[in-house]
Amino acid sequence: MGLISESQEYKSFRSNVPQKKVIVDDNGKTHWTLYDAGPRNVRCPLVCLPPVSGTADVYFKQLLGLSAKGYRVIAMEFPVHWNIQEFCESFRKLLDNLRLDKVHIFGSSLGGFLAQKFAEYTFRSSRVASLILCNTFVDTEIFQQSPASSVFWMMPSFVLKRTVLQGFDTGKYENDIADSIDFMVERLETLSQKELASRLAMNCSSAYVEPQKYRDVDVTILDVFDKCALSQSVKEEVYKCYPNARRSHLKTGGNFPYLSRDDEVNMHLQVHLRKFLQGRYTARDPRIRDPAPEEIREPSPEPPGAEAGAAYPEEMASDGQEVDGSE
Repeated sequence: MGLISESQEYKSFRSNVPQKKVIVDDNGKTHWTLYDAGPRNVRCPLVCLPPVSGTADVYFKQLLGLSAKGYRVIAMEFPVHWNIQEFCESFRKLLDNLRLDKVHIFGSSLGGFLAQKFAEYTFRSSRVASLILCNTFVDTEIFQQSPASSVFWMMPSFVLKRTVLQGFDTGKYENDIADSIDFMVERLETLSQKELASRLAMNCSSAYVEPQKYRDVDVTILDVFDKCALSQSVKEEVYKCYPNARRSHLKTGGNFPYLSRDDEVNMHLQVHLRKFLQGRYTARDPRIRDPAPEEIREPSPEPPGAEAGAAYPEEMASDGQEVDGSE
């Protein structure tokens, strides 16, 4: 077991945040796995969608860190779906089941691509309040595996896992990034052949986003300056699709910055969600009093220092009581 899965933080998460399974079809076979943390009176939470190799618990640091500040965060693990249309229909049913009219979506890699496609799918009656796109893409052609996508279903599990692991560079990394890779490899090992095959099918089938259909959706693009699976040209294509998006950069973080640079990522998420705090689509408990403007600062392109989290006061006690962050 890796350092993250053996850490007290992860063990505390698994002990205190229950895993739920929500059935969304009539035959009872299609269920979503999720972790829901934070105040239940929040009706427009932050929803996290994982990459191909991820399970819902890869966002445990966002669940713990943001729920402690009064945000409702739901990390989801999607069931077996073989195409994007199926995924979007299933996701809509899930939101209906959870009685959520709109959500903010934080998606990484495949999760980010599916978030964009869902915003596109529901553009006539939008279910997406905003998007935070992390190390993601806008066109599956970058993988150059469209022909193979139709035969993933019959490939053995070890071949599928090897396909995914090709995107995990084996070079030397600082400890936090190396630990995040180890944790994601562990999560990959827990996926069944059908789960992995269906994710790769959606990841590689020919598809692209049409952002003009949801141009009113607020977007933040979160990516890293150091080595990751996506090339700079892929990132530039994302920028072109969202010329008015906020760009939030981390100097380092690798493929999984929500694990390796969780304090910085959580800060960027709070900055993104800040504009919604006083409105209908707040992701934070509306009973919490807003901190003074000087207590929230924009994160710089350079990664904050060791006290990055200190830019935000502890906004909410565990019982939902308001606090102002002053000593």
